[in-house]
Amino acid sequence: MSLNAAKSNLIAAPAILWLLAFMVTPCLLILSYAFFERGMWGGVEYTFTLENFARVIDPLYAKIFLTSARIAGIATLLAILIAYPAAYAIAQAPRMRQPMLLFFAVLPFWSNYLIRTYAWMVLLNREGLINNLLRWFGYEGEPLSLLYTEGAVIVGLVYNYLPFVILAIYSTLSRLNPELAEASRDLGAGRIRTFWRVTLPLTLPGVAAGGVFVFVLSIGNFVTPALLGGGRFQMIGNVVYDQFLTANDWPFGAALGLVLILVMIVLLMIQGRATARAGGERAGEAA
Repeated sequence: MSLNAAKSNLIAAPAILWLLAFMVTPCLLILSYAFFERGMWGGVEYTFTLENFARVIDPLYAKIFLTSARIAGIATLLAILIAYPAAYAIAQAPRMRQPMLLFFAVLPFWSNYLIRTYAWMVLLNREGLINNLLRWFGYEGEPLSLLYTEGAVIVGLVYNYLPFVILAIYSTLSRLNPELAEASRDLGAGRIRTFWRVTLPLTLPGVAAGGVFVFVLSIGNFVTPALLGGGRFQMIGNVVYDQFLTANDWPFGAALGLVLILVMIVLLMIQGRATARAGGERAGEAA
């Protein structure tokens, strides 16, 4: 091992030890509960069983998984459709203005997640800003029931995770070689065709990274469905939360959490392979 490598490992050691002690170890401890039984009065009885995983595939919980995946998928698609034009506009802006535009994109992160979610409750309730604006424009019917709906949950998820997608796509766009678009236009392609045939394919790794990020965070989210959904429907994150803090069934909650983590790992692996493949194809074209 070279001296530089040894120095790098020594510098990284405190961060690695911190992660191992306060993130990896507690997570492994909790997930190990998935293979034990629930005690008669709650807690954990250390008897090996796979019954918790059999309960995971029960139609009731399978339906909640599918509902969570559908909501997370819709939120991901909407986030990408909104974030791509925003990231493209930032990347096309003069370089002196790009830091300011990125600052405005991530400005919501300067406030607490709960505060941002409660703000949407104020906007969407029957006496909120949106219904008041409709009355101001002449609407005289019953106030719209926008809060405590699936749509409200999707809006909250998109709003809270949108900056991540903008940053991921902008990062890819900012690294594109502008000569590629110029060459495409020199060969007779218009701006729209150049975008579809050159820019978009080369930025798909950034789109995939942002999409996976939103999907992974959304499918396990429990705060937004609880607040904006009003408890009228459940996502899998709410079920995990209830198992640990209400039902005192830690083993089953750990089993649900383990399945969620496996889903996330599979998605991240797929995204990583796609990114590596795209990078290899670009290197081959450059050669």
